[in-house]
Amino acid sequence: METALTALVGVRHPVVQTGMGWVAGPRLVSATANAGALGILASATMALDHLRDAVREVKSRTDAPFGVNLRADAGDAGDRVRIIVEEGVRVASFALAPSRELIAELKEAGVVVVPSVGARRHAEKVAAWGADAVIVQGGEGGGHTGEVATSVLLPQVVDAVDIPVVAAGGFHDGRGLVAALAYGAAGIAMGTRFLLTSDSTVPDAVKARYLAATVKDVTVTTAVDGMPHRMLRTDLVEALERAGRARTLARAVRRAAGFRRLSGLTWSRMIRDGLAMKHGRDLTWSQVLLAANTPMLLRSSMVDGRTDLGVMASGQVAGVIDDLPSCEELIARVMREARETLDRLADLGVSLPD
Repeated sequence: METALTALVGVRHPVVQTGMGWVAGPRLVSATANAGALGILASATMALDHLRDAVREVKSRTDAPFGVNLRADAGDAGDRVRIIVEEGVRVASFALAPSRELIAELKEAGVVVVPSVGARRHAEKVAAWGADAVIVQGGEGGGHTGEVATSVLLPQVVDAVDIPVVAAGGFHDGRGLVAALAYGAAGIAMGTRFLLTSDSTVPDAVKARYLAATVKDVTVTTAVDGMPHRMLRTDLVEALERAGRARTLARAVRRAAGFRRLSGLTWSRMIRDGLAMKHGRDLTWSQVLLAANTPMLLRSSMVDGRTDLGVMASGQVAGVIDDLPSCEELIARVMREARETLDRLADLGVSLPD
């Protein structure tokens, strides 16, 4: 299936595996790429030398195009961009809108720039700055999310920009791909569905919790870092929601120290990143500090398998997923279902009056 997305990034299928922290590592990304979709390596939780090593590991596993996701507001974003350019990565994906200067630097090097957005005005801004495509995530998506459903947000963005739009939030099968194409998207992006594959390195016990979840078990809370965050409802989430501010902040400081050691960041760099987070947003310093909670709480579950100590970011689609296919099996299934859906629509033979 050829779309504006496949033509832009050079993949066979209009499907993107999103850059999930602690989840989208070399094994998952290369498996996705080898299956003909676009894998995105998550770099925000990696130190710089680890990022370069991870990119080289993906390249050793596949000759297909792939991307790297990074935080546009990170103090070392420029260093990460240089690694992407030097290592010949095809796509740079951003969780927040990158600056006009970063976009220009990447495009000059021939890198395709694909920011993720959650509002029409953000899509218009990055398109005007030269972004090659956008991933638009509706409220059904996992992790930090907005309030507008994909079915409402997606057509707004498609109508507002003239670059390829990739739909995210609520997608897990071929019917969803056809629906996104009908709205005018050039493909779909999936996170939770790729997390729940046999190629994902997430511990089996954590995958089992996802598979057991119903749609009602997926909630949105601000208890982790002060911003709306979609995840599985667990005893830990309920405890965080009940905890007082002083206890929550004390725990956040300890986890921030842990993340500093893992990421290789200095305290001064973390403070500068905190200032960048506050810039242009109505965040208190408490919220900025609590944001350091997120990487460590995610690591506890996604790496250590501690569902009692970690949070599990999740799209609502977790409630309708019940298997763990390989990436190759998943993408083949999605494309088969898409073809079958298109055939059914053609067989309806419905004609509309003038």
